[in-house]
Amino acid sequence: MLKKLLVAGALILAGTSAAGAATASVAVANVNLRAGPSTAYPVVTVVPTGAAITTFGCVSGYTWCDIGFGPHRGWVAASYIQVVYRGAPVVLAAPIAPSVGVVVVPFNQAYWNRYYAAYPWYGTWAAYPPPPAYGPYPPPRVTSHSRDVNCANGTCTATRSTSGVYGGSTSQTRTCSDGTCTATRDTTGPYGGSATRTRSCTAGQGCTANRNAVGPGGATYSGSRSFQRW
Repeated sequence: MLKKLLVAGALILAGTSAAGAATASVAVANVNLRAGPSTAYPVVTVVPTGAAITTFGCVSGYTWCDIGFGPHRGWVAASYIQVVYRGAPVVLAAPIAPSVGVVVVPFNQAYWNRYYAAYPWYGTWAAYPPPPAYGPYPPPRVTSHSRDVNCANGTCTATRSTSGVYGGSTSQTRTCSDGTCTATRDTTGPYGGSATRTRSCTAGQGCTANRNAVGPGGATYSGSRSFQRW
């Protein structure tokens, strides 16, 4: 817990980077800063846990990222980088990278020449060829999503629906009023199967849930159960 608090505090102190293509970040563990996006490249320095760093971008796929630490410049794996996303510190990953301003950047000999001319291994560029280009991050499995909430006269109703990349879809409606919430979820699979679940919970009394399903071949299932949540 102390480690998490220190890292979160460092992110707050780091603030927002002045450069549009740079994102204030924090190292989540001791990590070697390398001269390229692979463990095959020489070590520039060691970045300690909780250190404030600047992320300038990542290779395609967001596996390795170009960062600045003090006077040093180099690469670390994205799993060692923490950023602020929606007000909370999270480890950098491909799905959130564009939202926090982390873009895709290249790694080439021009980068090597710019930052490593003073290092003893500078002349060994040919011994550390750039890694193969990573493919683009796969598209999301969810193709559409919507959500709506309406409250009036002591009753709130929320609806949401999602469709998937293979053609399946699901929708859910939840209504809460006077200590009772009832939610119904309908799902249709990409091959024609369907399932419905209705759950109702009342404060102090527990919940009941009913399920019905029909498989693509026509097989059916139904069941119910009761349980306590308070």
